[in-house]
Amino acid sequence: MSKPPVIKKRVSSGGVIFRRNTGNIEVALVLVRGNRAWCLPKGLIEKGEDEPAAALREVREETGLQGEVLNKLGMISYWYFIEKEMVRIHKTVHFFLMNYLQGRTEDHDHEVDEAQWISIDEAISRLSYKSERDIVLKAKKMIETRRKPSS
Repeated sequence: MSKPPVIKKRVSSGGVIFRRNTGNIEVALVLVRGNRAWCLPKGLIEKGEDEPAAALREVREETGLQGEVLNKLGMISYWYFIEKEMVRIHKTVHFFLMNYLQGRTEDHDHEVDEAQWISIDEAISRLSYKSERDIVLKAKKMIETRRKPSS
């Protein structure tokens, strides 16, 4: 008789970092899993870190971009299974809306295959996971209701 899988909790933080480029809203996405999945930058919260600080760090590491947190967008929760370890993971990810300050997507770390600025509407259709598409839709509404910067 086989043992039931161990259940572990993981808490991560990530962000929707955006900029305005000639009037269009762009967000940064990352390509992961051997060029198979487009997603939002995110990662585990480290000891002593709060959710916004972890989101800023993960976005910087995975996209090469520095931002400032404007608002909390919400959180998503899901389960996945690591078969070789017989571990079932319940993961919660907190997402934040971030204004782009500086940096280049070419400076992303080794954990992602590629980081790219993409128009927000294209990002919504390109994202691999529905829960992340919903987060970006919420971000789009927040960004559109913010006062546009004067030229």
